[in-house]
Amino acid sequence: MLPRAMRTEVKNDGLFCELYWGTTLNEARSFGPELTRVLAAPDETVPLPLYGFTLPEEPFLLAERTETGYRVFVPPAARLERSRNGDAFGPVPDAELRRTGERAWLELTPEDRLRILEGELSLVLAPSVAGKREAALKPKDFIWLAMGAALFLSLPVGFLFAGPSPEKMAESNARAIAAAREREQAERKRLGVDTPARPITQEEQPDAGTKVLPANLGVY
Repeated sequence: MLPRAMRTEVKNDGLFCELYWGTTLNEARSFGPELTRVLAAPDETVPLPLYGFTLPEEPFLLAERTETGYRVFVPPAARLERSRNGDAFGPVPDAELRRTGERAWLELTPEDRLRILEGELSLVLAPSVAGKREAALKPKDFIWLAMGAALFLSLPVGFLFAGPSPEKMAESNARAIAAAREREQAERKRLGVDTPARPITQEEQPDAGTKVLPANLGVY
């Protein structure tokens, strides 16, 4: 478990987008609060590829960050639905939409989910749990990291110091040699070769007999 100093507090500071074709999820993107403007277009050149929607211009400003959440702009040919506190989606009345010039938009609050529909396509937008990224570690974090590194490095060193001494190694080798000898004696006994040969006495030596040498063979 991480210490309290290294935990990341989860906040609904980002924007989460899901693009559906019917009931099939085709795309899912999550944007952190550092991205203040989410642009959409029918290609991969923008943060949110938005295929199949009729956009008045490309790229299209889909959402921009505010102090309280996101301002979501609705494409002219699409319709907007809202779900609040987990309820079912329902149409958003035109009276609740705000306008900036020809752009219609609605504020996305932490309790809301918005759904933009056009034909079989639907884009669901909701507050994301992507929190702000920390620029650097705090001093306390370095202390915890140093303690963890010291503990990791101490394990092999402790093994070396706590390892067997030369006396114990010699004793262990002696036991291994004795055990090997016992196994060898048992094997010799099983084969019947453990009884030493009886020496032959003078009386038991065989008589080679008397041989006559040829007359032409001299002994020097």
